[in-house]
Amino acid sequence: MGEGEGRTGKPGTVYLVGAGPGDPGLITVKGMECLKKADAVVYDRLASPRLLRCLRPGAERIYVGKAEGRHTLTQDEIQELLVRLAQDGKTVVRLKGGDPFVFGRGGEEAEFLVEHGIPFEVVPGVTSAVAVPAYAGIPVTHRDHTPSFAVVTGHEDPEKETSWIDWDRLSTGVGTLIFLMGVGRLAGIVEQLTAHGRPGTTPVALIRWGTRMEQETVTGTLDTIVDEVRRRNFGSPAVIVVGEVVGLRKRLNWFERKPLFGKRILVTRAREQASALSAQIEDLGGEAVEFPAIRIEPPASWADLDEALTRSDLKWIVLTSRHAVESVWSRMRALELDVRRLSGVRMAAVGPATAGALRERGVIPEFTASDYRGQALAETLVPHIASGDVILLPRSNLASRDVPEVLSAAGAAVVEAEAYRTEPGYEGAEEVRGLLREGRIHAVTFTSSSTVRFFLQGIGEEARPWLEHVPAFCIGPVTAATARELGLKVAGVAEQATVDSLVDLLAREMEAGAIRNGG
Repeated sequence: MGEGEGRTGKPGTVYLVGAGPGDPGLITVKGMECLKKADAVVYDRLASPRLLRCLRPGAERIYVGKAEGRHTLTQDEIQELLVRLAQDGKTVVRLKGGDPFVFGRGGEEAEFLVEHGIPFEVVPGVTSAVAVPAYAGIPVTHRDHTPSFAVVTGHEDPEKETSWIDWDRLSTGVGTLIFLMGVGRLAGIVEQLTAHGRPGTTPVALIRWGTRMEQETVTGTLDTIVDEVRRRNFGSPAVIVVGEVVGLRKRLNWFERKPLFGKRILVTRAREQASALSAQIEDLGGEAVEFPAIRIEPPASWADLDEALTRSDLKWIVLTSRHAVESVWSRMRALELDVRRLSGVRMAAVGPATAGALRERGVIPEFTASDYRGQALAETLVPHIASGDVILLPRSNLASRDVPEVLSAAGAAVVEAEAYRTEPGYEGAEEVRGLLREGRIHAVTFTSSSTVRFFLQGIGEEARPWLEHVPAFCIGPVTAATARELGLKVAGVAEQATVDSLVDLLAREMEAGAIRNGG
């Protein structure tokens, strides 16, 4: 077997992918496509770990992050790892923060792959040199201030005799200067710039963890910035921006002014439901940590629901969740039942999300509960049902008895059918415990009583003390009552049982100071 050939006889391809500066939404479309097909991902400290959620099951994850003075693997070991994985016939993604060819050592890795006969592709990324200042409200060029910018490594010691940086030309020949990886050498950078003609009054900004929820910005001038950084104990990773454009931050600072900026919100919905809530939180500047405390699974048997759907005497179908709607339509397709057989069946929905799921399928419910509770829906229906009406109630294995009891008491013949099962889902529990222990969760959201119970089971009793100062925000009074009963601090209940209403509540409470600041 020749060099570069794996067990398959042909080496896999290595993709050198730029992950962007931190915000996972800044990865390119092609970069995301590479991640989804990868057999192995070798990733850096500055690449958002949230990008790893899109990997296919079984894909290997290998962390090779570097911090100053602490390297998981040396650069040589990383390069050898890439070759070894490719020689095994694997499709490999080397996921690097920013752009792989902008101080990312991607060029060295590409050369090493060529030397070993490994095919590779480069997928450029959004460089932190431009994106991080942008998220701090600093354009690197501006028609009224400067037509030029330069990106410089801050990792080279500016005082060493063999410096490749031409400080004499750089200091005054370029409008905006951007230094990457230079926080530890800030004093030397400032000294070189001022010694070579840059005025001490030149504005300077340092942006730490740019584009992320933790983003922090400190500003000053060349004369003051070193003392300011020391006073703030401002550490890496940070981008340094030198130039008049820094003054535009006061007007253009958009990201740090978002309602949920700096807040990490725990989302406990089922995995397939979490994305809508997470997306809205992140649109408002927060970070959503998904801990799917529940899993939605099929019932042990579809027999009861299938039998109910084939009945000819159905008068009503009462739907108390979006999952119930999805199960009913799924089984109708499986049984090849024409939807027109439901033309004479009246529909009722528990709330706008459930009603919306019906409308997506061309059905407008006749009744929707005014306060989005199953019991309220049942009570609304009572005046409209006749004794003996057959009512199908597709439901979860954990559903309460309120709805069938109210309907049965009114004389209806209630047919209950398990349409789905709500099971505990503890994926990511260790990560969540760690964030709670470190005080890095600022609020938690609950969308049902089962999410409350399974969340507490999932994190364990040892985590209870860490929740004392974490406010809970709930959809609906029943969920809130469960949270209070189980000892959680309920800070607010959404006015409507919708994701939009819950996010509005979070934003209002943030403005009012109910969600604390934290790391």
